[in-house]
Amino acid sequence: MQAILALEDGRLFRGEGYGAPGECQGEVVFNTSLTGYQEIATDPSYAGQIVVLTNPQIGNYGTNQADNEAAKPFIEGLIVREFSRVSSNWRSEQVTDEYMERYQVPVLAEIDTRALVRHLRDNGVMRGVISTVSSDVEELVQKARKIRKMDGTDLAKVVSTKAIYTFDESDSHNQTDDPLLTVTVEGPKLHVVAYDFGMKRNILRMLTREGCKVTVVPAQTSSEDVLGMKPDGVFLSNGPGDPEPVDYAVNAIRGMMGRVPVFGICLGHQLCGLALGGKTYKLKFGHHGGNHPVRNNATGKVEITAHNHNFAVDPESVNANEVELTHVDLNDNTLEGLRHKTLPLFSVQYHPEAAPGPHDSHYLFRDFRNLMEEWKG
Repeated sequence: MQAILALEDGRLFRGEGYGAPGECQGEVVFNTSLTGYQEIATDPSYAGQIVVLTNPQIGNYGTNQADNEAAKPFIEGLIVREFSRVSSNWRSEQVTDEYMERYQVPVLAEIDTRALVRHLRDNGVMRGVISTVSSDVEELVQKARKIRKMDGTDLAKVVSTKAIYTFDESDSHNQTDDPLLTVTVEGPKLHVVAYDFGMKRNILRMLTREGCKVTVVPAQTSSEDVLGMKPDGVFLSNGPGDPEPVDYAVNAIRGMMGRVPVFGICLGHQLCGLALGGKTYKLKFGHHGGNHPVRNNATGKVEITAHNHNFAVDPESVNANEVELTHVDLNDNTLEGLRHKTLPLFSVQYHPEAAPGPHDSHYLFRDFRNLMEEWKG
């Protein structure tokens, strides 16, 4: 079937449609990862976004339930150069075309994704519509212009769990073939309460690998309710949307600072920055991919990290007397990590659970455990 992408500035891309027929809309962003299209599709941080993958062939190794980062895809739509109708991998349980159709995700293929990515890099993130049912160009462009912008939009409470639950690492859906995630540390389990702002499943696996019992709570849970659970530590997850409207989480973090160790990633990092009195801003086209170089300022080492975010913390807005800036992105010098100098709180902008992506930054989960043990002792 024929499909078309209409951007808000009037730029059009015509190609072949796969997955679910119909229309989808959202901000159009690009991801530079070479593999992991299923993990990308099921990352709740992509809610409200259409994802362009720069790797030219997508779908060739199929899909399986073990690689899901959530119960279903959260991307609005997918754009690729070449979309495979067949899968060639012993782990595949369903071809990607059927998977996308099953979860109502439209796919646009057979376009020049290099030209589209260049357009987004030059002009910034844009709103767009993918359609297989309409060829009225002006109508589609007008629809794109009416899409609500990500700025000022709280999506964390939309994608968050609606009820408290305990992560069950023995559940078959939570299993993984990754040998790095099969070893747990010895000693008593630590109790971590994890705020779900759009959390990926591999984060929970990493916490349990460090010997933690994890209780997951909705995004709008108060600090009083969390502290009433007597956790050894609090984790703040990744998630979609603008951090500034998520003021309930900022207030919760302020209520927990100094009373329990706190570790945040991605949106959780941005919320920590706001809780510490800083400000956030929207990036031109965001960071999305598994190959971003980040310098650890303490060691001088460069970590190749996985990213998925559209906003960043302004380092100039953070009180340097209270907060140490621990990591910096070598592509554009954006702030990638911070740590309070006296309180047990630290955060990173990138994804240390790396699903998909390199494993360079797994040590941060061990750092979190060490911080909890030190605080508890």
